[in-house]
Amino acid sequence: MGRTVRAALLQTDWTGDKGTMIDKHEAQAREAAKQGAQVMCFQELFYGPYFCQVQEPEYYSYTEPIPDGPTTKRFQALAKELGIVLVLPMYEIVQAGLYYNTAAIIDADGKYLGKYRKQHIPQVKGFWEKYYFTPGTGGYPVFDTAVAKLEFTFVTTGTFLKAGVLSV
Repeated sequence: MGRTVRAALLQTDWTGDKGTMIDKHEAQAREAAKQGAQVMCFQELFYGPYFCQVQEPEYYSYTEPIPDGPTTKRFQALAKELGIVLVLPMYEIVQAGLYYNTAAIIDADGKYLGKYRKQHIPQVKGFWEKYYFTPGTGGYPVFDTAVAKLEFTFVTTGTFLKAGVLSV
């Protein structure tokens, strides 16, 4: 029989700004680790609202480089401190005009393991994602973390079928 891995998933309400969203997720990661979680996954685009119902250039300001951006670095330190694997879905910038819906995978020692970029980007009413995101081309990588091998995908309900959200 395989061993048990305790996972925490967080989906929460929008606080109104990026800074307090990041603080809120850090607090929840601390609580999850305190309760024995070994891996934690945050919601899609975790530090902002899901803005794809509209097509407004102001939301490009939510982009960050991965892994060298401030949010990835902050949560690398947190993962190391808590000894927990973190999955951070964020809005990635590679260069002006090249943006991805990306999940950064951070190991329990704080090491950045890599990323998954959402591949199937919907463009239907209420999901104007192609306005914001470039489709990823990196396949479905498996990350060998301290607690288990993890595969991560974003689920686009009603548009594309997916194998799973988080496979442990």
